[in-house]
Amino acid sequence: MLRTHTCGELRLSNKNQIITLSGWVQKTRNLGGMTFIDLRDRFGITQLAFNLDWDKTLCEKARTLGREFVLQITGEVIERESKNLTNPTGEIEIKVTQLTILNSASTPPFTIEDETDGGDELRMKYRYLDLRRTVVRKNLELRHRMAIETRNYLDKQQFLEVETPVLIKSTPEGARDFVVPSRMNQGQFYALPQSPQTFKQLLMVSGFDRYYQIVKCFRDEDLRADRQPEFTQIDCEMSFVEQEDILQTFEGLTKHLFKTVKGIDISTLPRMTYSDAMKFYGNDKPDTRFEMKLVDIKHLTIGKNFKVFDDAELVVAICAKGAAEYTRKQLDELTEWVKRPQIGATGLVYARVNVDGTIKSSVDKFYSEEDLKKWAIACNATAGDLILILAGKEDKTRKAMSELRLEMGTKLGLRDKNNYSSLWVVDFPLLEWNEGDPNLPESLRGRWVAKHHPFTSPKPEDIELLKTNPGAVRANAYDIVINGVEVGGGSIRIYNKDLQALMFETLGFTKEEAQHQFGFLMNAFEFGAPPHGGIAFGFDRLCSLFGGAESIRDFIAFPKNNSGRDMMIDAPSLINDEQLNELSISLKS
Repeated sequence: MLRTHTCGELRLSNKNQIITLSGWVQKTRNLGGMTFIDLRDRFGITQLAFNLDWDKTLCEKARTLGREFVLQITGEVIERESKNLTNPTGEIEIKVTQLTILNSASTPPFTIEDETDGGDELRMKYRYLDLRRTVVRKNLELRHRMAIETRNYLDKQQFLEVETPVLIKSTPEGARDFVVPSRMNQGQFYALPQSPQTFKQLLMVSGFDRYYQIVKCFRDEDLRADRQPEFTQIDCEMSFVEQEDILQTFEGLTKHLFKTVKGIDISTLPRMTYSDAMKFYGNDKPDTRFEMKLVDIKHLTIGKNFKVFDDAELVVAICAKGAAEYTRKQLDELTEWVKRPQIGATGLVYARVNVDGTIKSSVDKFYSEEDLKKWAIACNATAGDLILILAGKEDKTRKAMSELRLEMGTKLGLRDKNNYSSLWVVDFPLLEWNEGDPNLPESLRGRWVAKHHPFTSPKPEDIELLKTNPGAVRANAYDIVINGVEVGGGSIRIYNKDLQALMFETLGFTKEEAQHQFGFLMNAFEFGAPPHGGIAFGFDRLCSLFGGAESIRDFIAFPKNNSGRDMMIDAPSLINDEQLNELSISLKS
């Protein structure tokens, strides 16, 4: 070993010991007759001391060192005169007696410190340098701990970790596949898995009973802060279970992770139906750290000759507690905010409940104070509160109000990242009508598509509706939501071949198409498939949530940028003509 200790473990109890350290130069400070170097490794930082009076040659050598030089030093642990109690090693320093330069280094393109001067693109290009920063390393240490504790919990629950294939068959459901050409099977392609869904169901048919995998998945879709083209799931499946068994088991995993990783005891997760989530929060992953529920006040607004409200399918309000003091400028800024294309509202109406109990609104021309008091009662608004109202088409307006609710929650300090609120959302629609989602293949537009996937079981009492009213069928499905982030989702699966055939028919598959795409699974069901169900957690999202960050990129060692590019290795990239010819691929100009 090139060291006896790490740069993070020495304390006053090691005083007078002769030790050897290895690491990188964080910074140097030349103070006349003294030179100090902060030496860094994965475990911490230790200060090295050089003195012209101790050893002139050694001190002068130390002054030639640049940032990120790789050193090995030997010396004596001594007590620091000026202690730094914010650093675990801050009570000691090393009186260096030997110094070996293991490697020199070019000046890095950005400072490798917690507060760096490097932008996102630059740090991604030199990700191996960014990973030296303590804040980034701690994110990956958290990820490691999360993985260890996940395995510990699931192992105690008698789950088996089984690896499933990465080169599989392309399927038409869900997002676009990444495809891989086969050299040995000219003109044919593998796909990278969007999830191990069919394989974990086959493992249940195989009698494995309880399976899990911390697994890479791939989706060729537009990116954002919580999406990457390759991501990681905690993928799980169980046999001989009902929905309640799944919820209890993975609520247990959630509690275990909060306790072991964050030191937080969380209570039993409440259940909320999809319909209530949409009604009161405007989306299916509600942030329940704060109230501010959506209130339909259409019935209180019609018949007053205010055309905007009279013509609207929905008039919906929220009550921002304590925000009546918002200035006209702040309200104008909110109005412009909801009119952005990302939100899509045409305008914003507001009503203030003043401290003296009077109510003033931006539509006083049409509504009396008695009318406004009815709004306040419906919204549970009291003195000092601000009522914000949007109107328009049902779905679009509810979605816009959901975004406004989150924005107001942020502005009012109600979305503390250190405060966790978790719940299950259940009873999702089994299907949704797709008019023309550009993220889906053209063959899936203008038809019913599975909201989760085509193997999700409908509620038993809704099965008959598949033939008469597919949009009313509820799924035996569930999502786990933490702080407004969907961190996991799953369902009880269809295991009856006749019901699966009906599902494929409802989704517009011919028998031939269903057999071509999923014949291997349907054939397996012929040999005794048990009742089964499962769930998959977005592991990257879960890590970022526990780490208090908005982006999952901070918790992935080598992430892609928002264009799906790896800036460090410059991928994706062109391949040469010889490789293309081997694959029988011709690129059109």
